[in-house]
Amino acid sequence: QSPYVFINYAGGQLSRKGIWKKFQDLKAKTGLEAKVHTLRHSFATHLLQGGADLRTVQELLGHQDLVTTQIYTHIDASELQRYHERYFKKKSDK
Repeated sequence: QSPYVFINYAGGQLSRKGIWKKFQDLKAKTGLEAKVHTLRHSFATHLLQGGADLRTVQELLGHQDLVTTQIYTHIDASELQRYHERYFKKKSDK
């Protein structure tokens, strides 16, 4: 059982170059236009959408500055609408 999430053919830690190469292979097979760095943005966004707090995401991404973490987070308009409705209900809804 490896302690790594992504492993190479020998069962060791997959290097940054190895991850990049795998990603390029997947892009070629699927025709997707994306960058490896997009995975970090998606990771942060999905964590937040799943209920993780910003400080937890900061730690998982390895950022020293919380402002850097905020760059990685994306909230769509429908999510903003849900938060607004949840926290600012109309008086008639109470």
